Amino acid sequence: MDRDEAAQSIIRRAALDYHEFPQPGKLEIRPTKPMASPRDLARAYSPGVAEACLAISDNPLDAARFTSRANLVAVVSNGTAALGLGNIGALASKPIMEGKAVLFKKFANIDCFDLEIDEQDPEKLAEHVIALEPTFGAINLEDIKAPDCFIVEKICSERMGIPVFHDDQHGTAIVVAAAAVNAMHLTGRDFKDITIVSTGGGAAGIACLNMLLKMGVKRENVWLHDIHGLVHEGRKEDMNPQKEAYAQPGKNRDLSETIKGADMFLGLSGPGVLKPELVKTMADKPVVFALANPVPEIMPEEVLEVSPDAIVATGRSDYPNQVNNVLCFPFIFRGALDVGATQINDAMKIACVEGIAQLARMTSTAETAAVYGDEQLKFGPEYLIPKPFDARLQHVVAGAVAKAAMETGVATRPIGDLPSYEESLKAAVFRSAMIMRPVFEAARTANRRIVFAEGEDERVVRAAFAMLEDTTDLPVLIGRPEVIERRSESIGLPRSFSSRLEIVNPEADTRYREYWETYHSVMERRGVTPDIARAVLRTNSTAIGAVMVYRGEADSLICGTFGQYSWHLGYVRQMLETEELQPNGALSLLIQNSGPLFIADTQVFPEASAAEIAEIVRASARHVRRFGIEPKIALCSNSQFGNLETASARRMREAIGILDRSDCNFIYEGEMQLDAALDTELRQRIFPNARFEGKANVLVFANSEVASAVRNAVKTVADGLEVGPILMGMGNRAHIVTPSITARGLVNIAALAGTPVQHYA
Repeated sequence: MDRDEAAQSIIRRAALDYHEFPQPGKLEIRPTKPMASPRDLARAYSPGVAEACLAISDNPLDAARFTSRANLVAVVSNGTAALGLGNIGALASKPIMEGKAVLFKKFANIDCFDLEIDEQDPEKLAEHVIALEPTFGAINLEDIKAPDCFIVEKICSERMGIPVFHDDQHGTAIVVAAAAVNAMHLTGRDFKDITIVSTGGGAAGIACLNMLLKMGVKRENVWLHDIHGLVHEGRKEDMNPQKEAYAQPGKNRDLSETIKGADMFLGLSGPGVLKPELVKTMADKPVVFALANPVPEIMPEEVLEVSPDAIVATGRSDYPNQVNNVLCFPFIFRGALDVGATQINDAMKIACVEGIAQLARMTSTAETAAVYGDEQLKFGPEYLIPKPFDARLQHVVAGAVAKAAMETGVATRPIGDLPSYEESLKAAVFRSAMIMRPVFEAARTANRRIVFAEGEDERVVRAAFAMLEDTTDLPVLIGRPEVIERRSESIGLPRSFSSRLEIVNPEADTRYREYWETYHSVMERRGVTPDIARAVLRTNSTAIGAVMVYRGEADSLICGTFGQYSWHLGYVRQMLETEELQPNGALSLLIQNSGPLFIADTQVFPEASAAEIAEIVRASARHVRRFGIEPKIALCSNSQFGNLETASARRMREAIGILDRSDCNFIYEGEMQLDAALDTELRQRIFPNARFEGKANVLVFANSEVASAVRNAVKTVADGLEVGPILMGMGNRAHIVTPSITARGLVNIAALAGTPVQHYA
């Protein structure tokens, strides 16, 4: 076995293992309701289920309320045109269909059943699909050979009251059209003026041409070739109505003739169809979409060798501009299902095209960049369409599709508040979006200057851009202007970005003398000489930011993307601590599938005293209410309501006494172990007179080491998404993050810093 064969064998084994272990296949079914008691059983099945059945019998639209139908898609195939494999039959196509169902779930949270139907007759296959309408909210037809796929889709679409979408046709067409929109943008062309030469007369090829005509391409400017040559008038061999629509007048002509001067080549045929010498004869800046898989009609390097200014797309993931249906089908179905659309019409498809194209022209997010490593995600010839893991596809594309469905009258459940719907789509992807919504709404009413100590960090640069786009706050970045500009350019931010910022250059700021003198005046009786002050204010960006807030040149400081929390806290305390403003704990919000959980103090007090614990509790209540959440605070210890006499237990009990003697308008309880705080039944058994019911949503610990351990456990084991840590007690004048923070995390902290704390407690 040679090296290539060995490599292929390893790849094949890995693919098979992926499908076999730890359990066969890629899908399973899980319940969405509890099934732990006789009461649950009586509601899920007889007799309770009868109520839902009767409601749907009275009003069929109520199926969307009482069943999963409104979020359930059938992926249907007979395996006659399996992905790159041909007619392998229904059973052998099952791994592909399971994979398609997984993509629906992963990218748009749509539930799927894959249905492989062993039926070759297109009309009979259509009858099988039609009979499924009571079960599903939409149908995705997949891997059905042409021209059978046209027949099946036509029959089903005419007779069913739910969307029927053949992804091989329309999904491909939508993504091709989106890439073509941006290719026209980059080359200065207009659809109505271009000439297209296409190879491949199958379902996908025809659908792509149909979509391009809808975008403005003129029918007479399209030259379609298949395996038998040019589709022309009078040709009898291997013709069907779909091809007839593109028959050119005259006789058969060779590809070398029709492609001369062509603006665009569209290939959905086979390897090697387009030769480099033919590309040379195309128009300047040719657009070459060679989409045959796995080997395209021409390799991108061959195109660029003879035409360096060409724009090239393929179906392969190892080259730029991969035309991948996953950019389309999850999101067009998401929008269609959410409004109860009866079909996916042309307006919805065009909305999908425009949404995908628009997203590629937007600045990429840090989350997308993290997935794709060193790839340059900047709009241009090598970035025509967004990447599949760009999380914004959901709200941009699905929102546009839902809007188009409502405007064209095919929505049975129109959405009254489209902006709120789009926000909910964002929240489905960005877990912090919904809980941060009250904070961002409050931040929009403020105009605050937020200074970032580590302004050269890519995460900070991305966060600053997001602030300028989405808030009224002004980011101030401490760093060298040329580094910030270079960083901005490398991640594809607009050229105008850095001019909208305020940048403080530690190496050459005109206020340097004023800053070190200010720092020295505060610190001169704490051992800081003028020389030390000059050195600190030339090299220490956290100290610079703290001085700016002290002088009123910024409203809040954000620091900590590298280095020790306590190191940054020292400079915050030096410049910003007063009798009224003193750090009294760090609060971390962990967003889980089961809901939000706040943990304090994770950073400030290694061993908090009783008075400090009481202040941590009060401050936590204030900050939790900023999120629109009513706090239920558990003071956690190794002791359970007085059963141990450890040092931490005594401090917790003393803190509760302090709180009991003060005027608190929030619920707290303790001291208790962690399981009692989160397990209502356990707490009821051991302490039935506890002050709150249900799970605690705030956990306060007397030891920062324990608090940090719990926070890290929830983050890693329970997949909790952290917002914070929030530095409490400083009136939002400073926040110290941790090195693991993301760009979105910085945006969240900036929003918190952008509004004053409401004194609720």
